[in-house]
Amino acid sequence: MYSQGLKQENATEVRGIDLPPLEIDDAKLAQMGKRPVLKRNFGLWSILGFSCTILITWEGIVVLFLQAYENGGPAGAVYGFIFVWLGVASTFAVLSELASMAPTSGGQYHWCSMLASKSTMKMVSYLTGWLTVIGWQATFATSCYLVGTLIQGLIALTHSNYQPQNWHGTLLFWAIAVFSLAINLVGGNLLPRLEVFILVLHILGFFAILIPLVTTADHGSGNEVFTEFLNLGGFPSQGLSFFVGMVGCIFAFAGGDAAVHMSEEIKNASTAVPTSIMLSVLINGSLGFGMLIAMLFCLGDIEAALDSPTGYPFMSIFLQATRSVAGTAIMGSIITTMGISTSVGMLATTSRQFWSFARDRGIPGWRLWSQVRGKNAVPVYSIILSACVACLLALINIGSSVAFNDLVAMSISGLYLSYMTVAGLLLYRRCTGEISSDDGSAQTVNTAGAKLVWGPFHIPGIWGVLVNIFALIYMSIAIFFSFWPPSWLVTVDSMNFSVVGTVGVVLLSLIYYFVRARHIYDGPRVEIR
Repeated sequence: MYSQGLKQENATEVRGIDLPPLEIDDAKLAQMGKRPVLKRNFGLWSILGFSCTILITWEGIVVLFLQAYENGGPAGAVYGFIFVWLGVASTFAVLSELASMAPTSGGQYHWCSMLASKSTMKMVSYLTGWLTVIGWQATFATSCYLVGTLIQGLIALTHSNYQPQNWHGTLLFWAIAVFSLAINLVGGNLLPRLEVFILVLHILGFFAILIPLVTTADHGSGNEVFTEFLNLGGFPSQGLSFFVGMVGCIFAFAGGDAAVHMSEEIKNASTAVPTSIMLSVLINGSLGFGMLIAMLFCLGDIEAALDSPTGYPFMSIFLQATRSVAGTAIMGSIITTMGISTSVGMLATTSRQFWSFARDRGIPGWRLWSQVRGKNAVPVYSIILSACVACLLALINIGSSVAFNDLVAMSISGLYLSYMTVAGLLLYRRCTGEISSDDGSAQTVNTAGAKLVWGPFHIPGIWGVLVNIFALIYMSIAIFFSFWPPSWLVTVDSMNFSVVGTVGVVLLSLIYYFVRARHIYDGPRVEIR
């Protein structure tokens, strides 16, 4: 175990190698038994840009507008967004508390190991690790897919004779994945600098679309926006339709734990990560709600928008407002550019989480995937594998774009199940008073079997309990309805098969656990003794 007498100014021995004096971030990492191997290139502004541009909520609302509108209508989209925003804020607050306690790339599975009982720690931590793997692989693949189809939509907008084909989308998907791979393999300061630039584009792009839209479009009435509910999916009740339609808003906020998995590359991670997470939900929620209201007031001919040859109703809405194909193409290009930038960050997050889980021997072939290579110290093999998995998933789109769309739901179910597990364990520990204040000692803390201490970000007392409870309620609703199809009358084409994918991967991981992993996986390994 990490020596209680170790001070920051002392050198630390790792497997017989004398390391130079630890900085404060590396000292905290060492307290959790982890060896610092990645370079800390991210500061507060760059990780804030990273968090905001992973969420890209206003862009997501625009792209997934159809799903929120068909089930719920204008009023359902408004009130559904508000409910999701509050639920996401409470969920992110819980994740921020945990990230402040244990800022490691492992994230959820590491937190499970430190919060679960000794008898259940291995199994719960292992399954949570795989749920996070599922969630992030699906999220990255979905991002590349959406960008590819957005490019197809722009081509259809500007060339009326273009006939979109599924394989075109797959090729564009691969192009986005290769671009993301190239940026991530370079590593170093390139990604942090890119994220700051994209944060600026994220905010300026909002106004570049909002202002032309609201100034050129014919406006609907407030009564239509705030009181009109729709049930185009044919569900037995309006309430059921409302909750099914809410899935689009939920996905627009997907990826709140992105900064968590970059923790070992962030300066002052125990405060920077929670700050970036909470600011990102504030910034993105505000921009997303503003864009949603603007689009609902500027719908124009909604039937024409729903039947848009581009495949995306928002392009028809923009075209009806501006009456300019060029203007609409520019507005759509802003959203597409943001989607490409998001894919770059998502690959970084996906690979870091995968690398960390491999480092703790939770994945087959862990010796290879846990290696860090190059002068910029990046997990090269994990990055390449994550990109390759996404490219293989893109082949599904050639056979059925509907089947590929189920990845959206898999990203929600995988990530939210991992959030829910750690949130439930945290609620139990905080209610039993087993988490103490940090006394400043250098003993091992916040890992399997070690003492639990709060980090700098902490919601104290009853407020922390209430936020934790509301987060669990919200996540239960989000997970349950992520498995629902978009219409009541289900066909093979409209069936949501995400539950099959999620449960299937969990079952395969359990088989591997009992065959192999239970003999080598013991939760987060203590690398510094």
